[in-house]
Amino acid sequence: MSAAPAAKSKRIMPGKISPMRSVPTEIGRPDYAESGRPKRSNDKNLIKTDEEIERMRLSGAAARRVLEKVGAAVKPGISTEALDEIAHQAYIDEGGYPSPLNYRGYPKSICTSVNEVICHGIPDDRILEDGDIVNCDITIYLDGMHGDCSETFLVGDVAPEVKQLVSATEEALYRGIATVYHGSRLNEIGRAIEQYILPQGFSIVRDFVGHGIGSSFHIEPQVPHYFSPRADMVLQAGMCFTIEPMINMGAAAHHLWSDNWTAVTVDYKHSAQFEHTLLVTDEGVEILTLAASQPQRYLHNKPR
Repeated sequence: MSAAPAAKSKRIMPGKISPMRSVPTEIGRPDYAESGRPKRSNDKNLIKTDEEIERMRLSGAAARRVLEKVGAAVKPGISTEALDEIAHQAYIDEGGYPSPLNYRGYPKSICTSVNEVICHGIPDDRILEDGDIVNCDITIYLDGMHGDCSETFLVGDVAPEVKQLVSATEEALYRGIATVYHGSRLNEIGRAIEQYILPQGFSIVRDFVGHGIGSSFHIEPQVPHYFSPRADMVLQAGMCFTIEPMINMGAAAHHLWSDNWTAVTVDYKHSAQFEHTLLVTDEGVEILTLAASQPQRYLHNKPR
């Protein structure tokens, strides 16, 4: 009987990045698409209207479909550049704009974060290898609204301890979601994640957090994935935001590559992330980026 694989220890190195891809002119685009500089958010009211909520549902569903196409292509031997190409075409097929593209100068349509990369990995010509993990982060701008989701995928035969990291990170996301309802407090999300993750010996990244979302890519509130007494906002029906815990096998700290985007763990141990866009409802929460085949598990979270 063959031994279980060990976690990969070879560091991820920067690869060759191809030029930005173009988007057909007939597709609506956010304010930063040409300049790379997002304007100050106009989303002063954090409560979405019924019409805005319907558009958020459409952008969330489209983001999930793009993510599913990308995830289906993840396998040993494919490059993260190829995953970006698949995603870029999928965005266009949905009639939407790739939200990351030229956001503050970001050069690609998705983020692909491999092994010790925590977030914001730039797709390049590096080939995914057997035993890797890769987070694919998808955001689409569709009909004036952004929908945002991500998932960490296993590449081939992955070490058991890394599988456990990935599984725990996904469960942490849903434990955070389960705290959300009209009248709950924002920091209950981080409390639930922290109570689940820390006893397992993993750490929670504190330098990157979830965020409000709507007609702007990133707005208030910031959503920490650890308990923060200051994050005591009372949630209200109609709010939309992301929960996206980033969980590390080792230290929580990061350092940044010279590209000023790629954040990697300081000890080069693995990191995983999962993300959904959420709508707070009167009695619970609606997950806007679920797959069509998945049930809404948390529509009614409010304690009876």
